[in-house]
Formats: sequence, C-alpha cells, structure tokens
Amino acid sequence: MSRIRFSAVFLALAASVLVAGDYDALISAMKKSWPQVNIVAVVCDTGASKAALATLTGSAGGMTVVVVDVKGPQDMGKALSTLTSRHPDAVVLVASDKIAGDGTSAAAFLIQRMAAAKVPTVATTEAAVRQGAVLGMGHGTGGKLLANAKVAGVAGVTVPAGAREI
Repeated sequence: MSRIRFSAVFLALAASVLVAGDYDALISAMKKSWPQVNIVAVVCDTGASKAALATLTGSAGGMTVVVVDVKGPQDMGKALSTLTSRHPDAVVLVASDKIAGDGTSAAAFLIQRMAAAKVPTVATTEAAVRQGAVLGMGHGTGGKLLANAKVAGVAGVTVPAGAREI
C-alpha cells in the first residue's frame, strides 16, 4: 500500500514539474519574441487551478500576473471588462481549467476578444494554438514552439523565428 501512495505522490510531483517547465519555456519564448510584455493575465477558476497559477506565477520572473477568477461561462463578460480595464500585454490560458481552458467556448470567446483588442493569447498546448492562441509551447506541443500567424496578425504581434506555424 505504501508503494502505491509513494507512486501516486511521485507522479503528482512529476506532473507539476512538467507544468513548471511548460510555463518556463512559454514565458521565455514570450520574453524573447515580445520584450514589451510586462503584464500577463490569466482567466480561470482560481479554486480549481491553484497549482497551475502558483507555477505560472513562479515562472513569470518579474512580470506582473493579473488573475481574473471565473466560476462559469456566464462570468466571461465580466472577465473581459476586467481585462480591458487592467490592460494586460498578453493572456495565458491554463490548459486544464474547466471554465476557460483549451478547447472551451469561454477560451474561444477570450481569444477572439483579446486578439481584436491587440492582446495576444498564449498557451501550452497545440489544441489552444489551433483554437486561436498566438503562441503555444510546452508538454502539450511536444516541446515545440507553435504559432498561429493569422491570429498574430490580428493581435498585432510577430511570429517568433523558428516557430512552426499552424
């Protein structure tokens, strides 16, 4: 029984390391490509995404992280209003968030509205880039830097050199 518990704890810790590496790589790619990015925003259910938020905040290295808490899709209008007033330079998607994570309609709403406001959205999965995030890098991209050039043009940012365009 103790071996099973140890294995479960080890796997949970290993998963957090992967997430930490994901955000480290993503933030590094953003800083290199867009040095003007100083404020990043995250829209998620903060209660359900505590670990991801802690990891992202730790990876942000000198950037200001603005967190907008949502409890359901009905909160996305209010979240957009908050983002508009806080003026983030980029929005980071939390892949596993059940409200505004990759593939959700709330994420699509956020990606579209932010691009129109000239604010790029970034993520750690290929699915998010296909959905409209400008950049993606992390475990969910196989460690590759992916880009959505069409959305980058709408958001008014450049696609980093070496990024594979989707």
